[in-house]
Amino acid sequence: MSNNQQQLRVLITGAGRGIGRAIVSELKTSPLKHKIAVTARTESELQESIKGATGETLVVAADLLDPKSPSLIIDSVVKKFGGLDFLVLNAGDGASAKIEGTDDALWHRTMELNATAPFRFIRAVAPIMRNQGGGKIVIVASEAGLQGAPNVAAYTASKHAIVGLMRSAAAELSRDEIKVNAVCPIFVDTPMMQRSVQAAAARTGKSVEEVRTTLASRQPGGRVLKPEEVASAVTSYLNVETTGEAKYLDGSKTNGATK
Repeated sequence: MSNNQQQLRVLITGAGRGIGRAIVSELKTSPLKHKIAVTARTESELQESIKGATGETLVVAADLLDPKSPSLIIDSVVKKFGGLDFLVLNAGDGASAKIEGTDDALWHRTMELNATAPFRFIRAVAPIMRNQGGGKIVIVASEAGLQGAPNVAAYTASKHAIVGLMRSAAAELSRDEIKVNAVCPIFVDTPMMQRSVQAAAARTGKSVEEVRTTLASRQPGGRVLKPEEVASAVTSYLNVETTGEAKYLDGSKTNGATK
């Protein structure tokens, strides 16, 4: 597979809202008319996300907490498009809780969605990309995959796991011309962040706006990232042959530094 100078077969997970929808927007109006498959739990959001695409599309509504979903989704895409060139593993979620307030159910759900489901996608797509001569995989991880923070033990552990998986997969699959990378943004203005801000406001007694302002002021770039900025970082991997990179995004002048 070459870069974005040719039509690509693409699958984006978590494509119904936030960063996933922004990634779809980056790709769907390309004059190359990329073939784009999208998946998330809510079909109506996926249909809205893919609206206006210039190329062939596929919508697969699925719950990634079902262990069978990743392989079934990959099978559907390959059956429809004949292969898969660019896989974006964006689906994920998290909840704020102190360590003693993190029960087994929250821990397992977070690890399953943020780390195990992406592993299942990579396991399913590796032989397909190998047989077609290569491909590219980009994981939307988080700054939490590079360092720790209070009140998000399960989320942080899951993101460390996915960054580790990326590095291992990159080392193993590079011989097959399969490039695996991750982007690790700091806080992004998405529905998940909005829930986190509301939880912090409830916990501290501050207003939602006060929490957002404080949060933004503590970031190296002095602001919260936009989904479109993360989408641009993801699609930039269409043009490079890098593998094993964890690209840190914080909105500052060093935005895009590798760690």
